[in-house]
Amino acid sequence: MTKTHNHVRELTVTAMLCAIATVLMFLDFSLPMFIPSFVKMDVSELPALLASFSLGPVYGVATCLIKNILSMIFHGSTGGIGEVCNFLLGASFVGTAGVIYRLHKTRKGAVAACLIGAVVMAVVSVPVNYFISYPVYAAMFGGIDNIIAAYQELRPGTNGLLECLLVFNMPFTLVKGLVDAVLCFLIYKPLSPVLHGRH
Repeated sequence: MTKTHNHVRELTVTAMLCAIATVLMFLDFSLPMFIPSFVKMDVSELPALLASFSLGPVYGVATCLIKNILSMIFHGSTGGIGEVCNFLLGASFVGTAGVIYRLHKTRKGAVAACLIGAVVMAVVSVPVNYFISYPVYAAMFGGIDNIIAAYQELRPGTNGLLECLLVFNMPFTLVKGLVDAVLCFLIYKPLSPVLHGRH
């Protein structure tokens, strides 16, 4: 009976976190002084990171998947390609962090998990954007040269898509992961009773 109760609680908490993540994904915004405006900042990985730490990495990845499916249904504007890439990046972040934290359930372990997860997401962003998202965006925005030109407005010497991704997108993605991590540390303890069913 307890096992069933725990499973129901885990599914309920995951559903709640998925709903919050979907709303947060809608609240994206641009930082045009740092990166072209078609690259958006959001903190929608935060609920998935909470799920990964409190319930396990599978639940964190599941939260990333469900929020992107819901976003594609209600908010999609890239034919699903933006959501696919968002899922791949988010899953690499929260999945990595969740696995490391499961092996080292200490405060230091949590810090290391977030840092390594953010780095993994930043590195993964390069091939994901290079091979998946930007070819689609190039077709939408009239060619890859137009995309590179948007980066060159910020850094005139930028040459080629790979350099754009290494100089702009990878650090941006790293910062995005670190912002999620900081927010997670700020709210995890107050939310812990709800996440772990001790309220």
